[in-house]
Amino acid sequence: MKIMVVGGGGREHAIIKALKKSPKADEIYALPGNGGIAADAHCVDIGAKDIDKIVAFAVDNNIDFAVVAPDDPLVLGAVDALEAAGIACFGPDRAAARIEGSKVFSKGLMEKYGIPTAAYQVFSDMGKALEYVRSCPVPVVIKADGLALGKGVFICEDRAQAAAALHSIMEDRIFGDSGARVVIEEFLTGPEVSVLAFTDGKTMVPMVSSMDHKRAHDGDKGPNTGGMGTVAPNPYYTKEVAERCMKEIFMPTMAAMNAEGCPFKGCLYFGLMITPKGPKVIEYNCRFGDPETQVVLPLLKSDLLTVMQAVRDERLGETEVEFEDASACCVIMASDGYPGSYEKGFEISIPEDLRESIYIAGAKLDDGRLLTNGGRVLGVTAVAADLAGAVKKAYEGAERVSFENAYFRRDIGKRALEA
Repeated sequence: MKIMVVGGGGREHAIIKALKKSPKADEIYALPGNGGIAADAHCVDIGAKDIDKIVAFAVDNNIDFAVVAPDDPLVLGAVDALEAAGIACFGPDRAAARIEGSKVFSKGLMEKYGIPTAAYQVFSDMGKALEYVRSCPVPVVIKADGLALGKGVFICEDRAQAAAALHSIMEDRIFGDSGARVVIEEFLTGPEVSVLAFTDGKTMVPMVSSMDHKRAHDGDKGPNTGGMGTVAPNPYYTKEVAERCMKEIFMPTMAAMNAEGCPFKGCLYFGLMITPKGPKVIEYNCRFGDPETQVVLPLLKSDLLTVMQAVRDERLGETEVEFEDASACCVIMASDGYPGSYEKGFEISIPEDLRESIYIAGAKLDDGRLLTNGGRVLGVTAVAADLAGAVKKAYEGAERVSFENAYFRRDIGKRALEA
C-alpha cells in the first residue's frame, strides 16, 4: 500500500515509524515531513495546510491511505477533501474537528450533554470580558476560541494578568481571528492526565495514558511550550479513574458528537484533570497529541495501519488493539531559548543504535547533514519494564545525542515516579 502522512513534526515521525512496521505498508510519503523524517519516508514539499495540493498529490500518486495528523488541516477540512477525491483517510472530518477548532463549540457540547468540565463564560465583547474578570474568582483560565498552535491558553493568577491576557488575545489579536471570542473558565486543581483514544463513532478504545510536561524549565517553571517530555502510563490514571472516565466522559463524548450529527472518527485526545470532585475535561484535541504520541505508539503491539483502517471503515469493534505492559519516557531536546528566540542550523549527531527510538521534529537536510531547524528539535524515547527504567534509559540516550545549543529538562518523569 502507498500511504501518505500529512504533517512534519515529531508526532508525524512517530506515526510514520509505527506505520512502517505494517506488512501492508510499501511506500510512505510525508507532506511536508522534515530532514529527520526523510530517513523513514519520501518527503514532499507541500505544506500541511495546502489542501488542494495535498489532494492533487494523493490522486496523482495513487495513494491508498492517508493520515492527516495536525489540527490545522483537519479543521480546514483536509479529510473531507481527500475522501471526496476517493482517498481513504484516517482523521475526523471538518464538522467533527470543531471539537478542537472551537473551544466555544466543545464547552457548549460538554454543558449540553452533562460531561464534567470547568464552569465557564463566553465573550466576544472585550468590555464585557474585562468587566467579568474584575469580579470573578482568581486564578482564572482564559482561552482563545480557535486554534493557536497549542499556545492559546493563559492561566492568570490575578486580575491584572487576566486583563493583560484579554488585551493580548482580543485587542492585539496575537492569535489572529482565533481570538475573536474567548472562553473564561474556573481554575481547576489536581493532576493532569492525557488519554488518546481510537474511535470510529461506534466504539471507543482508549490508548495508554500519559503525563505531559509543558513548562520549559525544571520544576514546571518557565513559559508554556508545546511539551518538553512525556511519560506513559500516567500513575494518577488508576483503574478506578479509567472506569469513571469511560462512563462519564469518553462514551458520553462519542454519543454527544453522534447526537449533534458530526460523528467523530479518528484519534480523540482527552486532556483531563483529576480534581477532588473527580475527573474533568480541560480540553479536547481532534488528533494525536505531541509529544504524547512519542510514548504511546511505541507501546502499541497491534498493527497501527490495520487499526487506522478499521477506524475509517467503522470496524473498530471487531479489531484487536493491544498495548505492551511496559512504560515509556520521551525527553524533548530543544534549541536553547525555546519557546522564545533561538538559533538554528547546528549539525545534529545521533548514534546509529539510537535512531529507531528518536523522533525528529525540527530539522532539515543540507548536503546530507542533519541540521537543527526548529525550537523542539527531537524527542528521545525509551521503553522499559517500569517507569524508572524508561526514564533512566531515555536520559542515557539524550546524553549521547548532540547539537550546539541543545537544551532539555532534567526532571521528566520525576512527578510520576514520586506519585
